[in-house]
Amino acid sequence: MTRLRLAVVCFVAACGGGTPPAAAPAPAAAAPAPVPRAAPLVLNSARVNGTTLAYRVVGDSGTPVVLIHGSLGDQGTWDPQVATFAQTHRVLVYSRRYHPPNPAQNDDQTYSPDLHAEDLAALLLQLDLAPAHVVGQSYGAYTALVLALEHPELVRSVVLGEPPILPLLTRTPEGDALRRAYVANALDPARAAFSRRDSVGALSAFLRGEGLAAPGGALLSHAFELRREMEANRTQYMPPVSCADLGALHMGVLLVSGDRSPAVFRAINAELARCLQNDSSATVPGAGHWMNRSNPSYYNQLVLRYLANH
Repeated sequence: MTRLRLAVVCFVAACGGGTPPAAAPAPAAAAPAPVPRAAPLVLNSARVNGTTLAYRVVGDSGTPVVLIHGSLGDQGTWDPQVATFAQTHRVLVYSRRYHPPNPAQNDDQTYSPDLHAEDLAALLLQLDLAPAHVVGQSYGAYTALVLALEHPELVRSVVLGEPPILPLLTRTPEGDALRRAYVANALDPARAAFSRRDSVGALSAFLRGEGLAAPGGALLSHAFELRREMEANRTQYMPPVSCADLGALHMGVLLVSGDRSPAVFRAINAELARCLQNDSSATVPGAGHWMNRSNPSYYNQLVLRYLANH
């Protein structure tokens, strides 16, 4: 099985090459508030690929859809989508490895989209939900794309919400400037804060990179998984994806952006569209990087319309 090419590109900023250009930060938006639940949520658990994943399947009919959360997220990230999607689909939501309420395990694995894609592939097969529509947000979209590349037989279509594939931006000076600024202003400060045991500072730095304000108490429960991310080898954490890789995809791909998302994420989506030669792109109005929570009504209609045609 062809593996996604990982180590050939070393990020300039991550590897000590040069000082990134100054970038004027966009005004930070408040992180979307947690969605209240009417009753205690009962989750199932599955042992797959050497880890335990919490999950739930909602809906009794229709094609399967799996929703993959991003960084600082868990299966509850998709609460604004689950009931609506379940009217026409069987919906799988789960918490990725290291994310609550999964065990905070210190294993010998590197936090990477390859690892999370293999976890999800095993989960889909165990639950007999493949092939499925795969909908990902942020790092969950990175995972969705790697799953589609490595296990196309498990995927019907893909919806990518601003995957942080920073290596795609090295093609142009303008894109590379955005990449270097993001590494210098978000990833490096978060890693440094964790090294001095400052979890609040690390979460704050990371959220600033996503155009969000300082973390609330609920997000502190994600400090363990974010530490795993920030301490991961960068070329594995954000592996390069080439246009040739993307050209190998033979399923529908919808690219979704938020109109208030940081420029770095919108630039990545533009590069994805160029490589895919894809005109299936959409923008969620009044939404930032966490678009499924910023404007759930618009997001739900947009994605469900796309899935209905694929």
